[in-house]
Amino acid sequence: MNKRLIILAVAILFFSACKSRKLSRNNKEIEKAATKANPDYKSRTTVTYIDEFKAVAIEEMNKYGIPASITLAQGIIESGSGNSDLAKYANNHFGIKCTSEWKGKGYYKEDDKVDDCFRVYKDARESYKDHSEFLKRKRYSALFELDKNDYKNWAIGLKQAGYATNPKYPDLLINIIEKYQLYFYDMPESENEKLKREDRVFSEINANIPQEKKKFTPVATPPSKQVVKAPDTLKISTPAVNDSTLYTKPATKENPYTVKQGDTLYNISKRFNISVDDIKAINNLADTGIKIGQKLVLVK
Repeated sequence: MNKRLIILAVAILFFSACKSRKLSRNNKEIEKAATKANPDYKSRTTVTYIDEFKAVAIEEMNKYGIPASITLAQGIIESGSGNSDLAKYANNHFGIKCTSEWKGKGYYKEDDKVDDCFRVYKDARESYKDHSEFLKRKRYSALFELDKNDYKNWAIGLKQAGYATNPKYPDLLINIIEKYQLYFYDMPESENEKLKREDRVFSEINANIPQEKKKFTPVATPPSKQVVKAPDTLKISTPAVNDSTLYTKPATKENPYTVKQGDTLYNISKRFNISVDDIKAINNLADTGIKIGQKLVLVK
C-alpha cells in the first residue's frame, strides 16, 4: 500500500513538473514576442500612463457611460501604471482571465491559483475595450444608470457589486482620481443623451445575460471570495450611497454650497433636484463654467 502511494506521489510530481515547464515555455514565447514587437520598451510613470491611455478611456466612456477617470484609475492600480508583467507582455491592464469562450493566447501567473490563465491582447486598446465588456453584465447594471461623470458613486458601486474584495478599493480609486485630476476627462451628458445611452447599454446587458456564466467564469474557476446575488430585473434604482462627501444641507444664501473637485452644474443639479437653468439664474451665471471654492445658492 505504501509503495502504491509513493508511486502515485512521484507520478503527480512528474506531471506537475511537466505542466510547469510547459507553462513556463508558453510565457517565455509570449515575452519574447512582446520584446521583439517593442524592443525599446521604457517603464511608464503614472503621468505618462495617463497621457497614453486617456483617449481610449474617453472613447469607452462615450460609448457606455463608464467614467474615463474610473477606467484610468483601475488601470493604474491593476497594472502598476502599465509596468506589471501582465501589462508589459500580455497587454492586459485589468487582470481579465481566460474563459472557455476565449480564443486568444494565455499568460500564466499566480493569482487565485498557482497557474491562473490571463488573456493576452494584441495591444492595450483591446484590453481597455474588453474591460468595458467585462462590466456590461447583470451585477454591475445599476452603475450604468449613474451619470458618466459621477466617479465617486461609480467607485463605491464597483465595490458594492463585488468587483474587488479590498474594503478600501473605493478610496484607492477616488484618491488616484483626485491626485491626478482624472475627473477632468469625465464629461457630462444631456438627459436625452443619457437615456439613449442607457437604452443601448441595457439592451446589450440583457443580451449578454444568457452567456454570462460562460463569458466571465475563468477556465479553472477560482474559489469565490465574495458572492454577490444580482437582482432579477435590470434598470433598478441605484443603491443609496453612504458618502460623507455628499452635501445634504439646504444651500441658501446664508448657507451656500461650495463647489468641490469633480463638480459640474449638471451633477449638482441632479443631486439637489434643481435644473441647470435655475442654478444659473439664481446665481447670475452666464455659462455652465464653475470653479472649485465657488459658492452657489441651490434653493429657488
